[in-house]
Amino acid sequence: MADNPRLLVIDREASQGKATLEKLGEAFDVVTVHSISKALSLLRDTQFSGVYVDASQLSAVRWVGMIIQAEEILDAIADGVAVVDPDLRIIWANPEFLSLTDSQSQVTGGKFYQVLAESEVLGPDPCPFTSAVASRGPASTVMKIRGNRYLRVTVTPVFDVAHTLTHLIALTREITDETQQQLKVNAIAQAGDELADLTPEELSQLGVEERTDLLKYNIARHMKNLMGLDYIEIRLLEKATDKLFPLLSEGMSPLAATRELMARKEGNGVTGFVAATGQSYLCPDTTKDPLYIEGAENARSSLTVPLVYHGTVVGTLNVESPQPNNFDDRDRQFLEIYGRNIAAALNTLELLQAEKESTASASVQAISREVALPLDDIITDATTVLDCYAGHDDDIIARLRHLLYRAREIRGIIHKVGSSIVPQPRRSPGAAVSRLAGTRVLVVDSDEAIRRSAHHLLGVQGAVVETARDGHEAVALMRQTPYSAALVDIRLPDLDGYEIFHRLHEVQPQTPVILMTGFGYDPTHSIVKARQEGLQTVLYKPFRSDRLMEAVEQALRVASPGFASDGSASEDAARKSAPQPPPAAPTPSATSATGGGEGQPGAPSPSPSASAVTDGVHEESRPMEVLRHEP
Repeated sequence: MADNPRLLVIDREASQGKATLEKLGEAFDVVTVHSISKALSLLRDTQFSGVYVDASQLSAVRWVGMIIQAEEILDAIADGVAVVDPDLRIIWANPEFLSLTDSQSQVTGGKFYQVLAESEVLGPDPCPFTSAVASRGPASTVMKIRGNRYLRVTVTPVFDVAHTLTHLIALTREITDETQQQLKVNAIAQAGDELADLTPEELSQLGVEERTDLLKYNIARHMKNLMGLDYIEIRLLEKATDKLFPLLSEGMSPLAATRELMARKEGNGVTGFVAATGQSYLCPDTTKDPLYIEGAENARSSLTVPLVYHGTVVGTLNVESPQPNNFDDRDRQFLEIYGRNIAAALNTLELLQAEKESTASASVQAISREVALPLDDIITDATTVLDCYAGHDDDIIARLRHLLYRAREIRGIIHKVGSSIVPQPRRSPGAAVSRLAGTRVLVVDSDEAIRRSAHHLLGVQGAVVETARDGHEAVALMRQTPYSAALVDIRLPDLDGYEIFHRLHEVQPQTPVILMTGFGYDPTHSIVKARQEGLQTVLYKPFRSDRLMEAVEQALRVASPGFASDGSASEDAARKSAPQPPPAAPTPSATSATGGGEGQPGAPSPSPSASAVTDGVHEESRPMEVLRHEP
């Protein structure tokens, strides 16, 4: 039998009679197959003297010819094709598929996954062969093999007339380039998501500058590790001035890192052009591009993309290379994706900064509101006692002035400490204007809620607010301290509106007084009388905050034509309103303690030593007129 020639019998329908096969077996070494694909596989790998097909299956000969012709076509295509049996053993494969395997000699008869070295199914279908058989249709998945090569595998099942699975055809297409590009995009996107991703512990421990430094470190690390870039510059756009401020500079020359740039199409290099137009700019050869201004030394190509957040350009990202034509459209895509993440991370940091600033500011304001009225009570009581002791015991007067200074200093310390803990913005296109900066306002009302509201509404606009509960306290404060304006209720426990207006106007003629009344109620006609003596402004309660501000500003403009609500005319006033240390307490021997206050019959003039005490006091606490408290 070993010397007999080998004969391949194709019996697709298993219809050959036993007698026929025995007769053929007498002269040949018969190998029987039931499919054309198996026959072709054997014909490829084994020598046969002939092929036998029964007359009833002559159509198979035509199929053999067609398959042989198709095999020639499959050998020429760039995709790999493998025919496997139901046990996933390879029956036949074209040269392209064989090039994906370790050893071509072991492919036929080997398991599909085993012949592909270090294969790993990435999905989405974990087993396309099973899915194809179950669905009786094509199934697809992505595989990774040795050498970081990626294949898209599409499996199609083949059934015979009895609907029995005969074999499966696996089409493999290499997608390494597009997969690696997508993986890079995903990695860049993930890296971008992590730029400003801070844990609660980091958020509480890191300050504004430390968060920014962490962001810059992450950007530089991602640029080097993911994109292999060493020359990087990031600039932030200040909308108010169109200036581009450097945020990060890696590998740039000192001149380029400190160069002033504007968001302009001309005269500001590629960075200025990109910031002005919002369009990416690829410079393949810096020596031939008139728009390019030197960044990194010996740079031959550059790529600059805008940092865009919600459709608005917030900055630019520029990368450079010493090699010409080092960047292409794919690099532009990567950089634009990463640039959007940088813009989002910068916005997140600004939101965190704004939140921290708001929280700190709210805390300072809450503390200020809580201590405002107690401090006012201390100041008012001390001033009232000081007013009574004017011209008497200079030691007590000095101590009272020191008490007033310390009480007012507490308020200043709260604001000073609050300003130090509130984060300062990284870029300040325009500082917020305090409309009443440098002014000192006296509010006189028996209603605690009104006094508390005045502290809040006027204090947030930069005014130093002090309050009094009745007319006598207000007069005492006016005698000891200069005020920019006074708001006085016409219904006080001790004085009516006209009386308090008249008294305050006598003490400080230049200070505008605003009378307040509830719902226009004025039974004593105080407003009418006060208007005859120069009253300019009346405020009706309940009032809105904007109406209060309008009334105060109107009164200040009338009293001081140079006053401007933008704070430009308040520098000197701010200096005067700041508490200053009181003078040293005089020795009792140098003090005259006789006589009444100035303005009373028989009151002696102050002694030189007393005058020295008065002259040495800062304007804040010096009495405008030395008058004793009238009973």
